[in-house]
Amino acid sequence: MSAPKRFPRLHILWTFARPHKGKLILGLFLALLGSAMSLTTPMVTKWVLDSLGASLSLAAPIAALLGLLVMGIVLLTWQWIMLGALGERVVLEARESMVRRLLRATVPAIAKRPSGELVTRVTSDTVLMREAASSSVIGLVNGAVMLAGTLVLMGVLDLVLLGTTVAAVAVVGLLFATLMPAIAKAQEQAQEHIGRVGGRLEGALRAIRTIKVSRAEERTADQIIADARQSAGHSIRAVRREAFAWTLAWSGVQIAIILILGVGAWRVSLGALEVSSLIAFLLYAFALMDPITELSQNVTSLQGGIAAAERIRGIDTLEQENTGPAAAGATPDGPAAAILELRGVHAAYAPDAEPAVNGVDLVVPRRGHLAIVGPSGAGKTTLFSLVLRFLQPQEGEILLDGVPYRNLSHEQVRARLAYVEQDTPVVPGTIRDNLLLSHPEAGDEELAAVLQQVRLEEMIGKLDEELSPTSVSGGQRQRIALARALLRTPDVLLLDEATAQLDGLTEAAVHDAVAERARTGAVVTIAHRLSTVIDADTIVVLEDGGVRAQGSHAQLLETDELYARLVEALSLAEGKSPAAA
Repeated sequence: MSAPKRFPRLHILWTFARPHKGKLILGLFLALLGSAMSLTTPMVTKWVLDSLGASLSLAAPIAALLGLLVMGIVLLTWQWIMLGALGERVVLEARESMVRRLLRATVPAIAKRPSGELVTRVTSDTVLMREAASSSVIGLVNGAVMLAGTLVLMGVLDLVLLGTTVAAVAVVGLLFATLMPAIAKAQEQAQEHIGRVGGRLEGALRAIRTIKVSRAEERTADQIIADARQSAGHSIRAVRREAFAWTLAWSGVQIAIILILGVGAWRVSLGALEVSSLIAFLLYAFALMDPITELSQNVTSLQGGIAAAERIRGIDTLEQENTGPAAAGATPDGPAAAILELRGVHAAYAPDAEPAVNGVDLVVPRRGHLAIVGPSGAGKTTLFSLVLRFLQPQEGEILLDGVPYRNLSHEQVRARLAYVEQDTPVVPGTIRDNLLLSHPEAGDEELAAVLQQVRLEEMIGKLDEELSPTSVSGGQRQRIALARALLRTPDVLLLDEATAQLDGLTEAAVHDAVAERARTGAVVTIAHRLSTVIDADTIVVLEDGGVRAQGSHAQLLETDELYARLVEALSLAEGKSPAAA
């Protein structure tokens, strides 16, 4: 039977260490060499005592002891540096892999998990895995060899005293084997709750204004602290069991030493054992705690590391977007009449959920402004999610420039699109970083021009200033996002109402920028404001996940009752007369 089948959890940890097996083998060799020197020291000490008793020169045994000391220092330093660096490389590679997979995962796969928990896996779990993947297995092998070597050399010195020692070690080993699974389980549960703390805290900090206005600081803190307390409780249980195990181990070795002293002194008095052999045996007995300590520490570290490795590998199960090349035959025979087309598209957010979009047929022309309106729950956001390929249709087909989405990678689709969210987030970094996010080759002149388009001239001289959610207003965030989208000159510009948080003068300027874009490309807007509806060339009315009607503002106002009600609601919200609209 293969090792992965016999030890599936250990195999998960091994997948992180396997690329560095050469370094691990060298580390094991150094550890075993160091252990061999430690095992030799009591025998050389016996040589010193025997030479002293026989009035022989002590130069050779003393030189041997000094040589072992120097070589031991060199080996220990070499091994420590090498395994420490190896552990950091394993952590770095795991973090690199997770970060890339998280950012390449599908939006639904990320959205259904607390982001704080995912961050904990990248930061905290990798630290737990470090020692387990780099040095714990080496420590286990070395500790086992050290323990076996110590017992063998004890047997060379005196078999009777060896029997006494083995009995004590066997009892300690049995108790350790009984306690270790419970320690591992407690550590795993503690780390699971730490992940929940990260998830809850991250969500709370995002909603800090809402929490404060709701006077829910204490209640929210209590919920987060409840998980922290549970984590601490599991950790304390693990610490107690570890302390009990360590106490048993230490007590077992001390009892063995007392028995060795008593039995050894009796055998010396009978002439069955030399004093130098008894001293050497005692040195081995005192050193016996080292391999036992090494074994127990590395078993504990290995168990914690395996649990962390399993959580880290859980990232690999996240569904990934297709970033490969286009399928064969993806290029259309000639230019399509529409830049974007949806044919009989059905989509839901779960296999057994009600459709959010139901049989949508929609054509987006190559140029012009198309507005999408509809009541809450009509499917507007879902439609954008489908076009942006955040969500896959269950039935029907989406075509970009006449090519079905199924023949294009996610990256190829999004290279032709730009998107401005309604609640536009600030990307970590400077104003320049935010603008260059989707068009990193743009120069300062292009940045200045696009900032002028959206009336952000004051930011032209501040491109290298750091941005934070509190350093700019909601309207400035929207205009930065719109500037970023316009910078790319996309084939299709998707706007989830880019003027929702703007004043009248700035809104007019942004409308001019959008209108300019619509003359050379396609603009699709989810409309929340009356001005957006009126300015659109074509308006699509959604209801219950389907297209109810489409046409110009004047046509729909005359022919569609739902549209007329929506316009009236928008007019009242903005303080305008429906008749004036």
